[in-house]
Parts: sequence; structure tokens; C-alpha cells
Amino acid sequence: MTAGRRASIAYHHHDFESRARPVKVVVAGPFAAGKTTFIATISEVAVLATERKVTDHLSAIKSTTTVAMDFGRISFANGASIHIFGTPGQRRFEDIWSAVADGMVGLVLLVHAGDDRSATEARAILETFRHYADVPFCVGVTHLDRVEGGSELLLEEVRVGLGIGPGVPVLACDPRHRADVKALLLRIFVAVQERLQRVEGEAKGG
Repeated sequence: MTAGRRASIAYHHHDFESRARPVKVVVAGPFAAGKTTFIATISEVAVLATERKVTDHLSAIKSTTTVAMDFGRISFANGASIHIFGTPGQRRFEDIWSAVADGMVGLVLLVHAGDDRSATEARAILETFRHYADVPFCVGVTHLDRVEGGSELLLEEVRVGLGIGPGVPVLACDPRHRADVKALLLRIFVAVQERLQRVEGEAKGG
């Protein structure tokens, strides 16, 4: 997929101030990073979830897992709305990742701080989603209460592990806390608005 094609998927006719159609944000990340909880915390409607019982060795970590997608919604007074889609964390569901990514304008990547494998898996997931679409993204580091050490150091370790620069927000996030969820989504909204303004400016200038 070319860069131009990725851009057209992400930004064609999307505007947070438009009532015409909702915008789409995807929440991705490794198994047990907190994606379903993240969406349930912020959604104004009951989350449409596809949770199934875990039957393999991962059941020691988490009893259920998403096998298709989670869906939640936020609406604004001006009629605009944001649809939030959560993806399964395991790579065997990559076909679902591709379908969910279609049309997204922003990506939230969650990383489990208490799982040594999580950052490695998150990097592969991030690379996959950035291939699907060139959209603004931010990182939420969850389960910080399960690890020792200062949170700032851990956030920097995650940044280095993901191979991302200082311009990408990497924030501590308890997916059960609405303020933490809103902080990540706000970063995405601002970044998308800036991208839209830049694209519009280039179109007018071109």
C-alpha cells in the first residue's frame, strides 16, 4: 500500500467538527494490555465486545480475550461522534486487524508494563498498523502498579523499546480511570486536527 493510498484511507472527508459521519480511532496492543477496559471506561454506550474464554497457557494471565473486536462510542454536543474500535491482541487475528484499521484516523497503542513480552509484541503490532495507515498515534503504558521503579523511567524504556521518537506521546494509563483514557484520546484528537489542517494547507498551496 502506497503512502498516498494510506493517507486517502485515513483522511478522506474526516473532520471532527463535521456532523456528516463519525471518525474512527483504533485501540491496539498485546494480549492483556487493557484494550477492552479502556473502551468500556470512556464509551457512552455498552461496549460491543467479543470476549471468549482463554483455553491455552495464556489463561494464567487473563481468563478471557477479544477474538474479533470491541466497539464503543463518544458523542459531542455539535453532533460529531467518535467510534472506538479495539482489536484482538494476538497475531493470529491479524486479518481482523486489517479490517478494523480501514478508515481509522488515529491509533492508541497500549503496552502492559508488567509483562516483559508486551513491549516486543507492541512494537510488531505498531509496525503492522503503521503499514496499514499513516495516522497519528500515541502510547499508553498500563499496569504500572505491578512493576517497581519510577514511572518516568519505565515510560522512556517503553519508548526506546518501541523505537519511536520524542514527538510521539507516551503516557501512563490506568484503563479503568476515565481521566487517563481521556488524556490519550485528547492527544490523538489534537494530532489529527493538526494533520488535517496541514493537509488542507498543502492542498490550498498546491
